[in-house]
Amino acid sequence: QVQLVESGGGLVQAGDSLRLSCVASEVTFNTYVMGWFRQAPGKEREFVASNTWSADSVKGRFTFSRDSTKNTVYLQMNSLKPEDTAVYYCAARRLGSGSFGSWGQGTQVTVSS
Repeated sequence: QVQLVESGGGLVQAGDSLRLSCVASEVTFNTYVMGWFRQAPGKEREFVASNTWSADSVKGRFTFSRDSTKNTVYLQMNSLKPEDTAVYYCAARRLGSGSFGSWGQGTQVTVSS
């Protein structure tokens, strides 16, 4: 499994922006599909974004990007809302695999109103 480390979370006000980063240890980074998920208190973990698709709740506000030279993916989050408050997780799925098998430890994002 690939090791993933997220960073960039924090406490912000509604309307602010944050950029999350996720560094992967695997040298064959390009053989993995990467994605961002989040889990709010009392709710199930939900998909947020990957390079090909994003959840309706974040479309137009969140942008996924990937820098293969740094084995890093990013989640640029703009126009943050209180309902975006959650622990955000980076995940990796090996190409050809049906599920995300590697997960980071998560980074907390808190948006105050």
